[in-house]
Amino acid sequence: MRHPVNQRLPITIVAHRIAFDGGHERVMAKLATGLADRGHPVTVVARRCDIPEHPRISWIRVPGPLRPVTIGYPWFFLAGSIQTARRPKEGLLHTTGALVLNRADVSTVHFCGLAFQKEMGLSRRSREGFAYLINEWISDLITRWTERLIYRPRRTHHLIPVSHGLARELERYFPAMRGRLTVVANGVDVAAFRRNEEARGRIRAELGIDRDSLVSLFVGGDWERKGLRHAIEALAEVPGWQLLVVGPGDTERFAAVASAAGVGDRVHFAGRQADTAPYYSAADAFVFPTAYEAFPLSPMEAAAAGLPLLATKVNGIEDVLVEGSNGFFVERDAHDIARRLDQLAADPERLRGMGEAARECIGQWDWERMLDSYLAVYARVAAERD
Repeated sequence: MRHPVNQRLPITIVAHRIAFDGGHERVMAKLATGLADRGHPVTVVARRCDIPEHPRISWIRVPGPLRPVTIGYPWFFLAGSIQTARRPKEGLLHTTGALVLNRADVSTVHFCGLAFQKEMGLSRRSREGFAYLINEWISDLITRWTERLIYRPRRTHHLIPVSHGLARELERYFPAMRGRLTVVANGVDVAAFRRNEEARGRIRAELGIDRDSLVSLFVGGDWERKGLRHAIEALAEVPGWQLLVVGPGDTERFAAVASAAGVGDRVHFAGRQADTAPYYSAADAFVFPTAYEAFPLSPMEAAAAGLPLLATKVNGIEDVLVEGSNGFFVERDAHDIARRLDQLAADPERLRGMGEAARECIGQWDWERMLDSYLAVYARVAAERD
């Protein structure tokens, strides 16, 4: 083996964007900086790289459009493949999904588009309208084609799904990759999301929420898929609760949903936030009735903040939520969500205890553990390749 991992193996990471916000963007930023801190030279091939300068991290920029996806994705696939060819020839190539044509040693899979399209039957478009419908149809077509092209042994040596449920999907839809998968769950910064009373009071004051009100929290984009509608409509049955929404989405459309449900004055849209930690502190429970996930970071962050989890039983969440201990599995149904919120409101001691249990369980998902797991995969792949 030419470059044992403990001898500073060079790693090239390919991603659309690497940054300390977002979901998979943050995961790859933590991976890149963690590898560099441990002495590994890291080359990032990306459209944007929003991480601080580091003596062992270099960036090869992939210029080009981001939106719409039907243009930005194919552009990156071609331009990124060309730029990736400029990377250092030594070491391993680590991609994030089906992004480039270059043969990858390792690819982290944060979302299986083929599984979502075949099993969910849900729309991912952010707004209504013919143009958005066409954009979604073309985007789905591109996703199916690129995943089928890239997720096979001749193109990718090893896949890293971020949850056991996602691993099962990859085995089902890409059977040639069986035996070439290792699950590495995402990490979370437990200290950063610890409940902060000062932040709790400040955020509530900014949004006009009384300090003693019960607040449920929803964090994320893609609001229809993630079930924001159900979280909003649940408020009609639990007058003691308010809802705080953090993340990008069609605010006008979902404000209309809240108004129609008679809860317009109890839904607070905070928009996209670079630092979401204070908003977790402002809440009392986390609501996430999503239809599909691979391994979302927001429930982990909520657990780190000591919030009971009310979420659907999907990939990743089923690895974190323990029914009746640190939260409840809920249906994508306003009545079911309201029933659980009502139970928590009626038993403050149980609400507090579930929050404490959530924070205790999340300690095993730290970034250093994730980094160790990736390094173990690198060592295995490097040995098999050489």
